[in-house]
Amino acid sequence: MDTTFKGAARRLTDFDLPRLGARIGVGEDEIHAFLDVETSGHGFDAQGRPIILFEPHVFFRNLSGAARAQAVAAGLAYVRWGEKPYPRDSYPRLKAACAIDETAALRSASWGLGQVLGENFKAAGFLTVQAMVEAMMEDEALQLAAAVNFIAANRLDDKLRKHDWAGFAKGYNGASYRKNAYDTRLADAFRKWSGIKDTPWPSAAPAQPPAPVPIPRDPQPDGPRPSASEAEPGRSGGRPGLWAAVLASLVAAILSLFRKAPSLFRKAKP
Repeated sequence: MDTTFKGAARRLTDFDLPRLGARIGVGEDEIHAFLDVETSGHGFDAQGRPIILFEPHVFFRNLSGAARAQAVAAGLAYVRWGEKPYPRDSYPRLKAACAIDETAALRSASWGLGQVLGENFKAAGFLTVQAMVEAMMEDEALQLAAAVNFIAANRLDDKLRKHDWAGFAKGYNGASYRKNAYDTRLADAFRKWSGIKDTPWPSAAPAQPPAPVPIPRDPQPDGPRPSASEAEPGRSGGRPGLWAAVLASLVAAILSLFRKAPSLFRKAKP
């Protein structure tokens, strides 16, 4: 893992919000509200790294034995959330934690636009937490896609569609969501974005008839593969026996004429 945590850092496009929202049946207003509350709409910090929050209590539960003791001694892990204030920048803690146990450290941070906890990499759609972090480094659209996957995996999409802000906030942020007023902030943000014109989304265009699917041809068991003109009658070149028939007719006409007027085919005497 590249511990600079710097990748392409691509930003969202106008179409990413309606495109990804459509996966769970919501519009861009719901996605805007979600992003405003979770990360103020930004997935990368000033250095181009994914926005993160390293959680020492999560690191504690992902460790055991000597590694846990080492992390506790270094102040990187403790039993309960809130035992100590968090520093402004989580990356020094994360890098120090990676030196003890990379996988446990990556699982113990919340990542990107949706602040998806590394422990939830499978629900976010990844095989490993390392793969999730690499995606977080590359693209805000991938960050948002991970959050959308997590929402769907935890059956919170229905609450978002119904604008059940309290139910959504509890499912996404935990039982202490009221402490940070996540539900009222979501409602306020949705109200704000509902008054702003949406981005036109191509999926709203009339459906087009499907293009015909090419039919594969059976492989030829023997001999060379026929040319296009031989294999497909009706295209340029016609049928393979057409020119032979024309030539045969021409030869027959010449022979007939020779029989009827042989003098036409003799050399003139000098």
